Amino acid sequence: MSITIKDVAKKAGVSIATVSFVTNNSKHISTETKNRVLKTIKSLNYHPSKSARDLVSKKTGFIGFILTDDHFLRTEPFYTRIFLGTEFEARNDDYYILLTSIRSDFNENDQLPRFVLNKSVDGIIIAGKIPINLIERLSDYNLPIIFIDFIPPSNGYPLILIDNIQGGILATDHLIHLGHKNIAFIGGDIEHTSVRDRLNGYKQALEKANIPLKNNLIIVDAPYPDRQNGYNSAKRLFAKNKNVSAIFTCNDAMAIGVMHYLKDNGYDIPRDVSLIGFDDVEADLMLNPLLTTIRVPKIELGTEAFRLIVNLLKNKKSISKKILVPVELIVRESTAIYKPK
Repeated sequence: MSITIKDVAKKAGVSIATVSFVTNNSKHISTETKNRVLKTIKSLNYHPSKSARDLVSKKTGFIGFILTDDHFLRTEPFYTRIFLGTEFEARNDDYYILLTSIRSDFNENDQLPRFVLNKSVDGIIIAGKIPINLIERLSDYNLPIIFIDFIPPSNGYPLILIDNIQGGILATDHLIHLGHKNIAFIGGDIEHTSVRDRLNGYKQALEKANIPLKNNLIIVDAPYPDRQNGYNSAKRLFAKNKNVSAIFTCNDAMAIGVMHYLKDNGYDIPRDVSLIGFDDVEADLMLNPLLTTIRVPKIELGTEAFRLIVNLLKNKKSISKKILVPVELIVRESTAIYKPK
């Protein structure tokens, strides 16, 4: 038989209302009484009814998490790891995470996520680039929204961002320090803030090293930064640039595609071409050679987002804040000292 609030009240020697006040933290209770109730709850392994608590707090206890469908690709697990960060952190708090996805070409005729329409969430976390019309439609619901790895055109939203410019500098500096000068950049979806900032970091590093910027070494016309577009971009790069000795890709997915192209066309990595990615996804450790990359603390991105939105919900006031999460260079086997042929 399950333990009820009546059982807790009886054993603790208090009223049912007092137990409710303690579990909902809705009224000041003396420290002695509160500790006695909490000790009783623990000893009886009592779990308060979430629906009952929601009636008292007038909150759902749920936070929505929105991704586009293409971010759910099993081969590109970057954003799902961020989601896990929010889920892990939620276990330490009194919230649950509701995950949903939308089409990458979401438009005004598409239905909003059901947890929005049903008013089933207290706030929303959005990860990655999403269609602007979704943001505009969500604004009608007056829900707190936090963005991860994306800067919406409207100002004022709390942001959790990767230090992409510094990451681009770290990646390019690494190749420069190895003696490379003909360094290419391959990216997809250049309108995405992260991709654009990584390119900016690449340009800054070249400028600081007094290496001329060559636009023919920059391939950024792919619509999405996945493996196939990495392969195709490498094909276009080498069709006109046989002297490329190193490549920095905007993410690991494109780096893997570039790696396949190089192998298919007889290039040795890193003897002929050094290659560095960005993100440090699990697939990097299954490649041959192992991929040098920029590590993004994906779990921590989710953790920071959850903490920020909970703080916003508890303080019940607007927060305009940007948290920049640092990145780290991870040197493996796909980069080496430049040796002229």
